[in-house]
Amino acid sequence: MLNSKFNTNFSLKSYLWEIYYSIMSFDTVKRFDRIVAILIHLQSKRIVKAQELADRFQVSLRTIYRDIRTLEASGVPIISEAGVGYSIMEGYRLPPVMFTREEVGSFVAAEKLMQKFVDKSLGDYYESAMMKLKSVLRGREKDWISALESQILVDPAHKLFNDDLPNALEVLFESIAEKRQVYLKYQALNNETPAERNVEPVGIYHESGFWYVLAFCHLRDDYRQFRTDRMLAIKSTQNSFTKDHITLDEYRNKTQNVQKTKVVILVDKSVVRFINNSKLQQGFVSEKVKGNQVEMTFMTPYVEHGFSRWYIVFSDYAKIIEPESLKLQIKDILERAISKI
Repeated sequence: MLNSKFNTNFSLKSYLWEIYYSIMSFDTVKRFDRIVAILIHLQSKRIVKAQELADRFQVSLRTIYRDIRTLEASGVPIISEAGVGYSIMEGYRLPPVMFTREEVGSFVAAEKLMQKFVDKSLGDYYESAMMKLKSVLRGREKDWISALESQILVDPAHKLFNDDLPNALEVLFESIAEKRQVYLKYQALNNETPAERNVEPVGIYHESGFWYVLAFCHLRDDYRQFRTDRMLAIKSTQNSFTKDHITLDEYRNKTQNVQKTKVVILVDKSVVRFINNSKLQQGFVSEKVKGNQVEMTFMTPYVEHGFSRWYIVFSDYAKIIEPESLKLQIKDILERAISKI
């Protein structure tokens, strides 16, 4: 049975001071802050490993073990299992948490991003969560949010989702969590007609201004990437995953090992700042200043198509050092373009 003090109404402040006084005799306020943060972290997940806590707070495992013992001595019902991690007994709840002004500001920024960078379904869920969060804020934090909300604007450069699919991310999240296949009707860029396929989503990531889904495609019998704005239909199915998939990070690291071509170009300093935001997507490696120019080195698997067309945008302010094949590719593209003028 839980300690009776967890079943009564009391403020977070008074409870945390109980913990504070229990450790004040042998440690500092800094440790008090860490122990409180550990308590909140334990409540945020079902199971938390000691190494995860040590990495987050940048302390040793021995320090984490000591802090956990302090929480237990203060009455927090922590369950520990060797080789598994820590969890808090079901039914225990931390009293209402107070937020700092800076944390409140981060909520406003997150809300603006959620409104523009996710689909309508997920955005509505976040708006509902934010209303609950705002309801427990103190008066000055509410004033802080009100002052910021109308003065922050987020405007994506691209359309991220099909307006007819307001719940695309919700379906994908559910699929990944429950390991169930998803039906997709997808319009690939290089196909005139959309294709229908069943996929097993592995992960979702945002890159170069778009949302992508990495999934095992049963139509192609291989892993493929799908952009959310090109999805014409999406639907959950009752079909379970047919295999155990590697993680998203493992797949992306694996694809980075494909054969790449070294490209070296000279770019006028006057235009370098305009291409800084896009050079990473082209495999940028390094750069060095040479007078009024900057020598840039890339390692790219897309030299014949992606890189060459990106280079053409600023080609009148640049020069190709290597490879020779890129020079010929650029020349061919430009000659075909001129022939159509």
